[in-house]
Amino acid sequence: MSRRISLNARQAHDDQSSARIEVVLFEITHPALEAPIRLSTDNTERLSSDPFTYGTRSAWRGADPLSDPYLWIIASAVVPDDNEDAPAASQIVLENLDARIAEILRSFTDQATVHMAVVLASTPDDIEGEWLDMRLMSAEGTASEITLSLSREEIELEYFPSGRMTRHKFPGLHL
Repeated sequence: MSRRISLNARQAHDDQSSARIEVVLFEITHPALEAPIRLSTDNTERLSSDPFTYGTRSAWRGADPLSDPYLWIIASAVVPDDNEDAPAASQIVLENLDARIAEILRSFTDQATVHMAVVLASTPDDIEGEWLDMRLMSAEGTASEITLSLSREEIELEYFPSGRMTRHKFPGLHL
């Protein structure tokens, strides 16, 4: 199954060298958090001077671009694959992360929810690809980086049977 992407993103992929930069946005939510943790892989603009903070302003998932920017982090990611036999899985390595965020991510006793989106730095509100409702399976790390393992609930765990096709529930099938 092919994924739809904008013409700008397609052109950036086809060009040998392009000024269009792909950015991955992350939103981490958990009931224990006062507000979602919003992270970006691009230092699109300077958000503050003391301390120096960079990030991306996007309205993705209802964020207010002025008051809730996505904070810049150095990250490498393996985006979720589309295998039919396994749930979508991803790994993200966050480097030079704020110690408070790393401590929070390791403190959860139940699973946090992670949402990911790919956007272009020039158009951060236009989503090129998104993966929602990923579960934070583990957060392991060292003093300089933390590796987040994400996955989705397996399709095999869906309830079966979902319902019987009887005359009462599906009258159009029994004419």
